[in-house]
Amino acid sequence: MRPISSLALILLIAVSAVAAQTQSPTLEERMSQADFRAAGLDKLSPEELQRLNAWLQSHGGTQTKYVTASGAPVFYPDMNNRDVIETRIAGLFTGWRGKTVFKFDNGQEWQQTESGAFSAGEFNNPAVKIKPMILGSWLMVVDGCNCSVRVQRIK
Repeated sequence: MRPISSLALILLIAVSAVAAQTQSPTLEERMSQADFRAAGLDKLSPEELQRLNAWLQSHGGTQTKYVTASGAPVFYPDMNNRDVIETRIAGLFTGWRGKTVFKFDNGQEWQQTESGAFSAGEFNNPAVKIKPMILGSWLMVVDGCNCSVRVQRIK
């Protein structure tokens, strides 16, 4: 093989490797199987799905995965851009016990991540602040009861 041909072949392989690394993840990789089916995407032919993925990639596709390997949603892929969330608990708040799920007026749901229980009395629609903490964790502070608990977003 001539040196120029070898160099061209090596360059072609390197460019192909870089292109493969910079492609956006497909919808199948970005969505949970349940969401993929719920959106009706499982009804597309392989060719239709390939065209849709190509369109998404050419129109601002991203390399960020939106679900974990287990299919759990990723709400904050960029851990450096997490802001304090201020909202209200929807309904009556009495505290937490184990893995309590908190539903908020903004439609989000967060679940207690630390162990333990706390009885707060009864608060109707109390204001809360959910603050980003170190190592990716979150702290929910409930107004009026002088209490806080570590939480994670589930919806």
